[in-house]
Amino acid sequence: MTIRNKYPQYIIISLLLVMILATYLRVDFIRSVQHHLSHDSINYDIMVRQLLESGVYAYKDTQPNAQVTPGYPLFLATIYKLTNYEHNDPLPMVRYIQIILSLATLLLIFRITRMLSNDIVALLATFVAAIYPSFVWTNGAILTEVLATFLLVSYVYLQLKAFHNQTRSWAIAAGIACGLLVLTRPEFLPLPAAIYGFYWIWKKDFRLTLRLGLLTLLGLVIILSPWVVRNVVSLNEIVIASTQVNPFAAGTYPDKNYDDGLVDRHGKTQMEVAKERLKVGFTEKPWVFLKWYTIGKMEYTYKNMFFGSGHVPYYKVIPFIQHGVVHLFIIGFGLIALSVTMFRWRQLTGVLAVVLIIMSLIRLGFVPEFRYNYTVMPFVIILDCIVGMSILRWIIKKIKDRPEGPLEKGEIMP
Repeated sequence: MTIRNKYPQYIIISLLLVMILATYLRVDFIRSVQHHLSHDSINYDIMVRQLLESGVYAYKDTQPNAQVTPGYPLFLATIYKLTNYEHNDPLPMVRYIQIILSLATLLLIFRITRMLSNDIVALLATFVAAIYPSFVWTNGAILTEVLATFLLVSYVYLQLKAFHNQTRSWAIAAGIACGLLVLTRPEFLPLPAAIYGFYWIWKKDFRLTLRLGLLTLLGLVIILSPWVVRNVVSLNEIVIASTQVNPFAAGTYPDKNYDDGLVDRHGKTQMEVAKERLKVGFTEKPWVFLKWYTIGKMEYTYKNMFFGSGHVPYYKVIPFIQHGVVHLFIIGFGLIALSVTMFRWRQLTGVLAVVLIIMSLIRLGFVPEFRYNYTVMPFVIILDCIVGMSILRWIIKKIKDRPEGPLEKGEIMP
């Protein structure tokens, strides 16, 4: 594979137009609607103000804890401080900075797709991501999605560069990006191991995989170390990611029926209730729990796009088309694209398939939410465009190669 460095002029102009459109949609959305704050957003605001005013890092508490990782709270705290939050509302600035991260994510989508395919496909993927409604709406939400998606796409881009160039600097940079990602959304911690496992099976070169993997691990450890040390000092325990149990415990309720009365919850911790529910559920209602922990959670996670924290009036990103239909088409064709990629897995595109599969499997362990599909949607869009254009080229080639006239007797179609 050869990575091209020069861009044709028409690609530069087209990409500029796409970015202008993307910027307009995001800024117009931020300016023209009233934004709601979710439960998590309100708690983040309380947490950040407490951190800045009393120096206590705690989520939903006044005593130090590690309920959430510090990536997004520190991101917010920096903006709060720069905007003089005591006298000004810092949230508009948070939203505008998230727009910048969203636009940077689009450029990374272009670079990744170009690395794996060509300029036209890269431009198409960037355009689709630019107008995908959820990627516009979520800039208004005071939640981790925009920052986490930027960091995830950054990590994958740097990891692909590390695999292609096989150099120390790219591998360490990938680890640093992954560390920042984990500090923002801890569920991505197992991802590098899965990606390097894929790389080892593909390349069948243990020494190369180990060398690059250790360098990526070094970058990851450098970023996570301060957080781990803080937890040892402040909490007297080793916490690599976070201590929040609620997403796992809430995931043990099939169809999110929190009043099913399966077990007695009185006097028990969330983890104790969750473990008992799993034991009783898979024993007494095996098919209900098996369906919930496979098809049920997967369908719930991917069937709708993430709406952000909500806004009024409703902002229509794409005219004349129902936004839900756009999402379902991207997801539906994504299943085809993922299948094709898995069938032809011995290429860098397989890394994107690994991200989608591993993160989907990890999600099965927790409560399903529409917002959990958001971070992986860039890779669904990229695979859709790569495989879709490949199918289109195949159809065009078949049409061109078709004989123009009737075959003579005994003539064999080429």
